[in-house]
Order: sequence, then C-alpha cells, then structure tokens
Amino acid sequence: MPEKIIKSADRVKDIGEVFTPKKIVDFMLDQPEIQEKVNSLTATFLEPSAGEGAFLVELLKRKLSFVTEQSKDMKKMQINFLRALSTLYGIELMQDNVEMLVINMVNTFRDVYFNTFSHEDQDQKVLKSANVIISANMAQGNALTRKTNTGEPIIFSEWKPLPKGKVQRTEYTFDSIVEGGNATGTVQSEFEQLDLFAEPDNNDPEDDENKSYVPCLWEDIYKKKIE
Repeated sequence: MPEKIIKSADRVKDIGEVFTPKKIVDFMLDQPEIQEKVNSLTATFLEPSAGEGAFLVELLKRKLSFVTEQSKDMKKMQINFLRALSTLYGIELMQDNVEMLVINMVNTFRDVYFNTFSHEDQDQKVLKSANVIISANMAQGNALTRKTNTGEPIIFSEWKPLPKGKVQRTEYTFDSIVEGGNATGTVQSEFEQLDLFAEPDNNDPEDDENKSYVPCLWEDIYKKKIE
C-alpha cells in the first residue's frame, strides 16, 4: 500500500500540509546526536508540527525498545515505559490530525506493551496512566502563535521523577516554556485541551485555580489527584 504523504491538494495549498515519509523519519532519527537522546529517559522531544505522529510514533518505538533492553526488573521496566512516554510532546494545527496522533500514540504504546509483558505482568493502571500522559502531551494548536484554535494558551505537563518511584506533574503554558517562565499554578480543566479519554468534568473551572497535582506513583498518574 503506497505511503500517504498528503490528505488533499486543498490542504497542501491552504496550510502547506505534507506528511514526512518514513524513510526520511528513519534517516533523521538515525543521526548519532539524535540516537544519544533517544537512548535517554530524561531527554525530551517536541514535534511542533506533529501531523498524525510520523516522528513521535517512531521515537516512542525506539525509546521503548531502549527501555526493554536496559531494564531487567519487570516492575521497573513498566515504570520506565511511562517515563519514556512522558518525554514526548507534540503540537498539531489540524483537529483531525491531532485526534489521529493521540490514537496512534496510544496504539503504539499498547502494542509494544502487550508484546513485552506477559498477561500476568500487565497492569491496567499503567495503560490508563499512559493515556493520561499522551492526552496531556499532545496538543491542538499553532506552534507559532503558541495558542489553541480557541485562542487559549497551549498547555503542557512536565513529569518530574521523584524518589521512591513517584512523579510530580506540573503544568506550563507553551509560551512560558519558550520564554523560560513559571508554571501556571493551576490545574487545567479536562476539556480545555483535547482528551479522548476524559470522563465528564462537572467541577467549576474556578475550583481549579491555585491547585496543583499531588505527587504520586507513576502508575497512579491516571487518578489525577489535586490539592
């Protein structure tokens, strides 16, 4: 089946949309300076024009492969799967593309996960936490204006490893990341940014002001506890 690099001539004309062929993706990711960062649990990647995930999906596969090779303990390997996932970020202008981006990242993570861990070792909490990380790290918006299609700031989450297998989630606007600013100091309402896995949020948005996420175990990220 031929590789799809455009969706329509109109989209190429209107927004310059052309997807990157896989051979180009592989060539770029095979560069030594990139491979060094792929083989790291702390090096982060941001794709500012993510499309349906050509680069991010391949990065995820490579990072998870590295984790599988380096980790011996099954429990620690699952946590490192989440750590590797948490380092990948994407921004995409078109809504249909970002929805496919999220789906492709989820499917890739799940496929590798199920092929790596036996049924007895699999943990649904890890899979649910992976969904939360992906939804938080893949944003609809314009990387140039740093805003979503509704004019709101693009918001990303930092996932900072803590001792004893815990993680601290902190939200930053994309603008503050670029300019070296501070965290938002709030917790974003569920539907302010695309989340295909969110349950309806009946809380008043004002209730999220001046709140932050509670440090938790990596596999408990899905609980999204705040204080």
